[in-house]
Amino acid sequence: MRRAHARRAGTSTLLLFVALGALVAASCAVVTSVGTDQASHTAALPSTASSQPSPSPSSSSTSAVEPPPPVVDPCAAKIAAMPLRARLAQLVVVGVDPRGPEDALAVVRNEQVGGIFIGGDDVGLLSAGALAPVHAAAALPLTVAVDDEGGRVQRLDALDGSLPSARRMAADLSPDQVRDVARKRGLALRERGVTTDLAPVLDTSGQPDRTVIGDRSFSPDPNTALGYALAFAGGLHDAGVTPVVKHFPGHGNTSGDSHLGAVTSPPLDALRGTDLVPYRHLPEFGDVVVMLGHIDVPGLTGGVPATLSPAAYALLRGEFGFTGPAMTDDLGAMRAVTDRVGLPEAVTQALAAGADIALWSSGGRVTEVLTHLEGAVASGALPAARVDEAVHRVLAAKQVC
Repeated sequence: MRRAHARRAGTSTLLLFVALGALVAASCAVVTSVGTDQASHTAALPSTASSQPSPSPSSSSTSAVEPPPPVVDPCAAKIAAMPLRARLAQLVVVGVDPRGPEDALAVVRNEQVGGIFIGGDDVGLLSAGALAPVHAAAALPLTVAVDDEGGRVQRLDALDGSLPSARRMAADLSPDQVRDVARKRGLALRERGVTTDLAPVLDTSGQPDRTVIGDRSFSPDPNTALGYALAFAGGLHDAGVTPVVKHFPGHGNTSGDSHLGAVTSPPLDALRGTDLVPYRHLPEFGDVVVMLGHIDVPGLTGGVPATLSPAAYALLRGEFGFTGPAMTDDLGAMRAVTDRVGLPEAVTQALAAGADIALWSSGGRVTEVLTHLEGAVASGALPAARVDEAVHRVLAAKQVC
């Protein structure tokens, strides 16, 4: 009995140990599983260290980059210091009595105009140093302009001999010879006090000699006209005289003479293959002035002469990229304009449209025109910014700033 009881007790004890062992094993398995899950979860999380941005270099170790200095406009201070009337006066070129210096001296001393134009047949103002005191009276460099193309449009023939017409030059001379002709003429102009020649003509024309352009054009072929115009302008440059190329956008094939009344050119698209071709080469001409003609261009000016048309100036500045001064043809003696509007208002409209220089050969009325322009600036009809833009071009061309 005892032996059986002992065996039963031993068996119970053994079963107890087995149960305890199983319980311990199960506990270890749970602990191991939890630890594994935690380790897996921890591995899935981004590392705190790796998620932090890498330290940037100390600002003290990086040299500071200085911004470029602002571009200084050498003309801005000069223009800002000028009274409005003085700025407006720089934008006009007015005809004076060619017989002597008295008229020119008066207009320069009284209003300090930007320039004078010497027309007519008398040569008194071009002789014996008569222009010297006129230049001396100007506070800023004075433009002294003449029309000296050759042929039927020339100014020094009575003093320094006659030049052939543009058409004759192209027929008889090489471009190099034409450059030499223009250089010699330019030297004569400069010696007499002239700074600017309203030449050469860039218009292309095959019309008869005595028509409005006719023999004033080098050729109806735009490339031939371009080559000879470049030569003529180059000769003037060689002599220190500023060329004025004309008549943008093209007077060579118009319906009539703008001296006598309104004229119309072929449409703009047609001009692109003729009169406008030379203007695509404006950078090759160097420092020049471009004169606009009193020409109504279908497809561009809408019935208004180009001199008064913002679209014409926009074409010159935009498509043709011209950055120099733009000048009007004569606003005081050509009926394409005078039949439309009086002189003071014509000057105002031209400057507001985009002209930088307003020309009238008839002379006089300077005080009236400048007073009218001051009123136009006050009313906003002529924006002050437009005035300053024009003055900037004029002073830069005169190398004032």
